[in-house]
Amino acid sequence: MDRFSFLNAAHTAFFADLYDQYIENPDSVEPSWRSFFQGFDFAASDYGSGFTEAAAPQQQTASAPQASAPQAPVSDYSGIPEKLQKEFKVLSLIEGYRTRGHLFTKTNPVRERRNFSPTLDLSNFGLNDADLDTVFDAGKEVGLPPSSLRAIVDHLQKVYCGHIGIEYMYIRDPKTRKWIQNRLSVNNNEPDFNAEQKKNILFKLNEAVSFESFLHTKYVGQKRFSLEGGESLIPAIDALIEAAADKGVEQFVVGMPHRGRLSVLANVFGKSTSDIFSEFDGKDYDDDALFDGDVKYHLGLTSQKVTKGGKQVNLNLAPNPSHLETVGAVIEGIARAKQDKYYPDDFSKVLPIALHGDAAIAGQGIVYEIVQMAKLDGYKTGGTIHLVVNNQVGFTTNYLDARSSTYCTDVAKVTLSPVLHVNADDAEAVVHAMLFALDYRMEFGTDVFIDLLGYRKYGHNEGDEPRFTQPKLYKIIATHKNPRDLYADSLVAAGVIDGDYVSTLEKEYKAKLEENLEASRKKDLTVITPFMQNEWEGFAQADADVMLQKVNTAFSREMLDDIAKVITELPTDKKFMNKVQKLVNDRKNMYFETDKLDWAMAELLAYGSLITEGYDVRLSGQDVERGTFSHRHAVVKVEDSEEEYVALTQLKEQNGKFNIFNSLLSEYAVVGFDYGYALANPKALTIWEAQFGDFSNGAQIMIDQYISAAEDKWNNQNGLVMLLPHGYEGQGAEHSSARMERYLQLCANHNMFVADCTTPANFFHLLRRQMKTTYRKPLIVFTPKSLLRHPLVVSTVEEFANGTFQEVLDDPAAEADKVKTLVFCTGKFYYDLIAERENLKRDDVAFVRIEQLFPLPVEQLKAIIAKYPNADDYVWAQEEPKNMGAYSYMLMNFNEVKLRLASLKAYSAPAAGSYTRSKKRHAAAIAMVFNKDLFN
Repeated sequence: MDRFSFLNAAHTAFFADLYDQYIENPDSVEPSWRSFFQGFDFAASDYGSGFTEAAAPQQQTASAPQASAPQAPVSDYSGIPEKLQKEFKVLSLIEGYRTRGHLFTKTNPVRERRNFSPTLDLSNFGLNDADLDTVFDAGKEVGLPPSSLRAIVDHLQKVYCGHIGIEYMYIRDPKTRKWIQNRLSVNNNEPDFNAEQKKNILFKLNEAVSFESFLHTKYVGQKRFSLEGGESLIPAIDALIEAAADKGVEQFVVGMPHRGRLSVLANVFGKSTSDIFSEFDGKDYDDDALFDGDVKYHLGLTSQKVTKGGKQVNLNLAPNPSHLETVGAVIEGIARAKQDKYYPDDFSKVLPIALHGDAAIAGQGIVYEIVQMAKLDGYKTGGTIHLVVNNQVGFTTNYLDARSSTYCTDVAKVTLSPVLHVNADDAEAVVHAMLFALDYRMEFGTDVFIDLLGYRKYGHNEGDEPRFTQPKLYKIIATHKNPRDLYADSLVAAGVIDGDYVSTLEKEYKAKLEENLEASRKKDLTVITPFMQNEWEGFAQADADVMLQKVNTAFSREMLDDIAKVITELPTDKKFMNKVQKLVNDRKNMYFETDKLDWAMAELLAYGSLITEGYDVRLSGQDVERGTFSHRHAVVKVEDSEEEYVALTQLKEQNGKFNIFNSLLSEYAVVGFDYGYALANPKALTIWEAQFGDFSNGAQIMIDQYISAAEDKWNNQNGLVMLLPHGYEGQGAEHSSARMERYLQLCANHNMFVADCTTPANFFHLLRRQMKTTYRKPLIVFTPKSLLRHPLVVSTVEEFANGTFQEVLDDPAAEADKVKTLVFCTGKFYYDLIAERENLKRDDVAFVRIEQLFPLPVEQLKAIIAKYPNADDYVWAQEEPKNMGAYSYMLMNFNEVKLRLASLKAYSAPAAGSYTRSKKRHAAAIAMVFNKDLFN
C-alpha cells in the first residue's frame, strides 16, 4: 500500500495550515500526519543546521574564506505522487527563504557579504530551471494565486533578499509568524510611498546631511559623534512618530548613545540649533550654583510636537553618560512610570525607543538584562522598538573582534523578537522597516529590533584617523555617496523632483542654521532646560542647607490605627501558613498591646501613611515581597492556592497605589529601571532594595553616572531610595558591608542623602521625609539585618505619630557630667557598644548615633559635644575595617574634635570568612572603644 496515500486528495494550502498546527502542538494532528511532518522536519533540520552553523558575522570582508557546510539534503518524498513531491519541494524552498533569506540580502552598503553555503539555489531543494514555468499551488502559501515557480522565486527574492532581511522563524507562535508573513507579502515587502511622502523623506534626509556638514565646517575638529553614514535614521524616526501618533501613541521615550544625538535633538525633537551652537562655543551655563553641566552630546530634552496629522505628542530623549546601553534601562523605567501614571489600562500609548550601536548591543551585558525584563509584570512596557545604528565598527575594533554571534542583534532571540536588517543607504526601505516595527509593536505589545546597516564616515570622533585601523573600508567610504544624494538621484530618475530640488533644500536649511549661529553668538550663557520638567512642577532644587532643614513628617494617630488594623489582619475565608498567621498576630500585638513596634512595622506603616496621603509606592528588588531576611511579608500567599494577599492594597483610604515586585536577578538594569521610574514620577516613593547591600556594586555604573551625579550634570532631580542591608554578623565578605565608604566618597554639595538608622521610628520618618519635601534627592539607607528582630530596636506608636526624623541621636542613658569618652558611631555597632558598656558597668562613656551621614549635621553634633563638658576622649567607632565605613569621610568632614579610631585594621576584603575570626576581630574593635591604650 502507498504509505503516503493520504496525501493524494489533499490541497497544498491545507498542508501549510496543518503544519502550523503541528508546530504549535504536535499531538493535536492525526498520527500519520505527525509522522510525516516529523520526517519533513528531520530533513529540513539537516539542511538548516549546516546552513546556520556556517554563518559568521554578517559584514564579512570580500577576502574572507567562503563558509562551507554540508550540501542540503533533499527530503525523501518517494511514494508521494510526483506532482505533490514538487509541491512539497516548493514549500521547502519557501521555508528556506523565510528561515535563511536574511543571509542573502543586499543590506550592506560598503562591504561585500560573506558567501554562505548552501545557498537558496533551486538545486538545493530538488528543483531546477526546468520547473520555473510550472504552476504550483504552493504560491498560496506566500499570498499568491497558483503561480509559476519563477513568479514564486521572484516574490521570495523581493520579500526576503532585497534591502530588508528579516529574522522571525524562531518565533514559536504560528499566529504571530502568519501575521508577519502576511505583512511582508504586502507589496512584496517593498516601500510604496507617494510623491509627497518621498519628498518628506528627502526633506528629513537633507536636514540630517546638511546639519552634519554645517557643523563640520563651522566647528572643525570638535567632537560631535556625527550621524554621517546613518542619516536615514532621521526620516525613519520622524516617520515613526507620525505613524505612531495616528495609532494612538501620545508619549515617546527615547534613549540613545552619543552618535547622532545632536541631529536627533535638532531635527526630530526640535531643539534650538542656537542652543546647540552655544554648547559648541563652550559658554558657561545660566545657573552655575547648582549645576555643572555635561558635554553637548549627552544632554536630554523634552519637547511637545504637533504631528502632520494634528496629534499632540510628548517627546522625551533621556540624558545619558558615555557608558553605552546604560540609558536603555532608564528609559524603560521612565516609560513604565508614565504608563502607570497616565495610561494604566493601555500601555501602548507610551512608546519606548532604544537606539544602540552595533558594538554596544553585542558587547554590553545590560542589554541582556533589559531584554529579560521585557515581559515581566514589574518591568514590562508594552514593547520597545530597538534601533541599531550599525557602523560595522566599535571605536577602532572591527566587528569580527566585537562579537561571536552572527548578528549584533542576536540578543533579540531571547524574547523571540523579530529582527529586520536594513540597508541604511535605502532611505525608503529604512522607513518601511520602521513602519513594520511599529505595526508589530502595536499588534503584539512586544519588542522588535531593526539593524540599520550603514557606516561611520569619520573616526570614533571627528578628530580620529580611521584609516589607522580600517584602511580598506575607509577607501570605500571616502568615495561613497551619502544617503540623501543617492535618494535624490533615484527621485530625479523617477521624475518626482528636478535636478535643483536638493540644492534649494540645502540652501534654505543652511541659511536657517547661519541665522541661528549668529543669534547664538550674541548670548553670553548657555541655557539648559531640565529633562521632563513638565513632570516636576512644584519641585525646586535644594542645596545642602535646605536638606538639613526639618520636615514635618508627623501622621495622625487615628489614621495610623486604621492602617495598623488592616496590615495586622488576614482574610478569614482563606488559609495561610501557621507561621504567617503568627507573624501577623504578633504585629497586631506589638501595635495594639505592647506598644513596641519593630522595623517591619515601621516600614509598612510608612508605606501605608504615604498611600493614604495620595502618594504611590513602588518597591522592587530580589525577593522584596517577603524580604531577604523574612521580615517584610508585604505579600503573603494563601497556603493551598498560592494566591497573593497584599494588605497595603486594602487600606481604608486607598488614595495611592502600592506596587511591589520581586525582580529578576539583576542589579544594573533594575536599578536603572527604578531610577528612570523615579525620574518620571516624583510623587511616587520608588525603592530598590539590594538582597545584601554589597550586591549593589553590580549597579555601580548607575550609582556613579546617574544616582550621584545626574543633578549636577543634567539638572535632573530624582528621589530613588536604595535600601542596602548592612551589618557585621559573621556572614563573610560578601554579606556584611554595603560599602558605605563608596557612597560617602560620592557625596558632595547637595547630591543625595545617606542614612544609617538605628530605630524603627527614625526609619519611618526618613521614608516619609522623602515624599514630604518640595525637592527630591536620591536616598541611600544602610538597613539592618540582625536588628530587624533585636529586642531593643523598637519604637512606640507615639514616636511614629508625632515624631520627626532625627539626624543625630544623643545617648539617652548618659549622665553628661560623668562622661569622659564621647563615642560617635552609626548603625548596628551602637547596640553592640551599649551591650558592652552594660557588661563593663561603665558610666563614663556616652554614644552619639549619627543617623544621617550626608549631609552631615555638623551644628547638631557641635551642640551635643557642648553638653559633655568633661569629655576629653573623642572616638569614632565602627565595625568596618579602617579603610572602609565612614572613618575617612568623618576625617574629611568633621574637624570639631580630634577623633580616635576604634575599628578593625585595614583589610582588602570587608570581612573574614571564618565566623570565629570575625567575632574575635569584632570584639577587639569594641575593646578599643573602652580602652584608649589599644589601637589597631
